[in-house]
Amino acid sequence: MLSEEWINIPSSRAIVVGPPTSVVLVTCVSSENKPNIITVGMYMPISFNPPLVVIGVSPRRYSHKLIMDTGEFVVNVPTRDIVKQTIYCGTVSGREHDKFEETGLTPIPASRVKPPLIKECVSCLECKVVAHYTCGDHTLFVGEILAAHVKKGMLKETLDIQRAQTISHKGPYYFVPHLIYKAKA
Repeated sequence: MLSEEWINIPSSRAIVVGPPTSVVLVTCVSSENKPNIITVGMYMPISFNPPLVVIGVSPRRYSHKLIMDTGEFVVNVPTRDIVKQTIYCGTVSGREHDKFEETGLTPIPASRVKPPLIKECVSCLECKVVAHYTCGDHTLFVGEILAAHVKKGMLKETLDIQRAQTISHKGPYYFVPHLIYKAKA
């Protein structure tokens, strides 16, 4: 039995007590090559060889259809400088809104896929869908990284998150961590 300092959370709400997650802007395109942006808090690298990442997208989202139809997406890593645009891209639908035009974000051509990169992001991963799985109320898209890009000066042994000031997310809160500790090798 747990002590009085603990409270029980119903399993239907258990996800709210987990840690914050990274936020990425995922770009995708329609079959007519019209670009769209969706803010995603379900992102995870899962393999070094081959290089694979996973994103989670609800089937209710417009971007879900675009990714299913084209089999491509780009993971763009936003920074503190574009947090307002990042929040906006997660609150309106690309069915009715041109998020590039409305946010002032700049699409730039990718080298290996049709969805564009976002110029204002610190790094970008061009991905081809190699698998997808329905997991509850979301689809997990496994993307093989075909090309990766990072802004000059932002790469040490990994992305310099202290300099880049990437965004994290928990519920309605978006934030940039201010304390960073490096593990000893």
